Amino acid sequence: MRVRSFGRTDVGRHRRSNEDAFFCDDGLRLYIVADGMGGHAAGEVASAEAVETVYGMVKRGLPSLGDPDEPLTPEKARAVCRLIEGAIQAATYMVFAIAQLERDKNGMGTTLSVALAMGDAMVTGQVGDSRIYQVRNGHAVQMTEDHTLIAWQIKNGLISPEEARMSPHRNVITRAVGNRDYVEVDTSIVTTEAGDRYLLCSDGLHGYLHSEEEVATIAEDGGEKAVDRFIEVANQRGGRDNITAVLVEVL
Repeated sequence: MRVRSFGRTDVGRHRRSNEDAFFCDDGLRLYIVADGMGGHAAGEVASAEAVETVYGMVKRGLPSLGDPDEPLTPEKARAVCRLIEGAIQAATYMVFAIAQLERDKNGMGTTLSVALAMGDAMVTGQVGDSRIYQVRNGHAVQMTEDHTLIAWQIKNGLISPEEARMSPHRNVITRAVGNRDYVEVDTSIVTTEAGDRYLLCSDGLHGYLHSEEEVATIAEDGGEKAVDRFIEVANQRGGRDNITAVLVEVL
């Protein structure tokens, strides 16, 4: 599999600092988006530390998985999922430990959306409400589940999607990296095809996108043009949060 990526983060129109962080490495084929939370620059610390920890753990663990270009066997697929889950757990412990040592960072945390291209597949790890979309043949699908209160309420039939849009609890996250020393991590695997695009983004972007169809339309522009357009759309529609977009293209 050959891949190329494009990434950008923007402070938005209302925030003074950018607490988002992202990582792209086409050599490792590893991609990360993190959206930090916490006052006094703690969110910025949480997201940066989490990204760095995941990168280090994955880089050290990849050689033990064998040839990265070979198709995934069931056993190898489980091993890759364990690697990503372990890396996110390590980031959780790291961020939690820093918060315990530095009082002004108490309670800080971050979302993490991680994608690793291996063999003929894209393997993802997810905590929080950043997202990963797959765009294929002009159609976009949200691959990850939002770990938020309203997503849980919708899933359990307690409120409708229309009610969710007006809910005062839209920003309540039910899982985050670092506010405890352990977090439940969602992992998934999808088979890739040439022409696929994968969008990793913080809620400062997807909160302004009206539909999955709009995700597909912008992503189909490809490259830096698509990433710049995603940032532009979020700012034009309010830009109330930091905005991060990483676009991964399978060639």
